[in-house]
Amino acid sequence: MKRKDVIPKNKELLMREHDFIVSKTDLKGRIIYGNEIFIEFSGYSEEELLGNQHNIVRHPDMPRVVFKLFWDYLAEDKEIFAFVKNMSRDGSFYWVFTHVAPIFDQDKQKIGYTSVRRMPNPKAIPIVIDVYKTMLEAEQKAGAKDAMAASGAILGKLLEDKGISYDELINVLQSL
Repeated sequence: MKRKDVIPKNKELLMREHDFIVSKTDLKGRIIYGNEIFIEFSGYSEEELLGNQHNIVRHPDMPRVVFKLFWDYLAEDKEIFAFVKNMSRDGSFYWVFTHVAPIFDQDKQKIGYTSVRRMPNPKAIPIVIDVYKTMLEAEQKAGAKDAMAASGAILGKLLEDKGISYDELINVLQSL
């Protein structure tokens, strides 16, 4: 499904405190399951979501290196938490605090990924927006070939300056 016709709007959809957006993908990131709340927030029907890449809800304000982190963690069979700005079919956006983890079968073979998203700590979002904006600017300035390295350098410097790991940063922000 092409998303080129979706134009981002400055209209925010707020997650409800007790909602959980759940989706599952195959190993290539194609959606194989989405709960009703995922369907609601995405604005797509279940039929439109199933079989499509999960990046169907990716907002252009998201630095690409954040998703590289996802794939790096998952390649090592590790779970990852992150703040993500998603985009609905109508161009609205919604922030989530996401937990992505590999799914294993009974033979301990990785068969896909599950993502559970919930309402992010509202106090964290302005901080995340500033960091992501700086990272995205670095990506755009560097050009497509060097975008990941430029954005990753921004995140790496932030972590070094704070003296914490990526996981620690995310946990601190969610618990503000």
